[in-house]
Amino acid sequence: MKRNILLASLIIVAMPALADDGRMIRPVTNALTQSECSACHMAYPAGFLPARSWKKIMTTLEDHFGEDASLDEASRAEIEAYLVANAADAGGRRSGVLRRLDAADTPMRISELPWFRREHSGEVSPRRLKKAGSWANCNVCHRGAEKGYFEDD
Repeated sequence: MKRNILLASLIIVAMPALADDGRMIRPVTNALTQSECSACHMAYPAGFLPARSWKKIMTTLEDHFGEDASLDEASRAEIEAYLVANAADAGGRRSGVLRRLDAADTPMRISELPWFRREHSGEVSPRRLKKAGSWANCNVCHRGAEKGYFEDD
C-alpha cells in the first residue's frame, strides 16, 4: 500500500517534467477551466503555452478566434489564474514545449510553437488533417489528449 502511494506521488511530481517530450502533460484539473473551455473545444493543458500567451488569450475573450467567449469577471480571473500558474514557464521553469520559442513571442495557438511544428511535420497527411478539421482538434489523433497523453495513437 505504501509503495503504491509513493509511486503515485512520484508520478504526480514528475508530470511537469514529462511535458518536455510533448507526449504527456498535466491535463486541466481546475473544474471551472475544464467546464468553460471544453464547452467549445478540448480544454488544452496549461503547460502547452507560456503565461504571457494565456494572459493575452484571457483578456481577449470577446474575440476568441472569431467567437465571443466572454465570461463574468470572477470566472475569467479564476481561469486565467489557473492557466498562468500552470503555464509552460510557470515558476521560472521552461518546459520543452517552449524550446526554440523566442522569449518575446506570444503565441496565441499551440500550433504556432516550434515544438508543435517539429512534432507534426511530415507526420499528418492532408487527409488526416481534413478529418480533424483543424490542428485544434488534438483528440482526433491523440485519443488520450484530454487526459494529458499525446503519444501517437
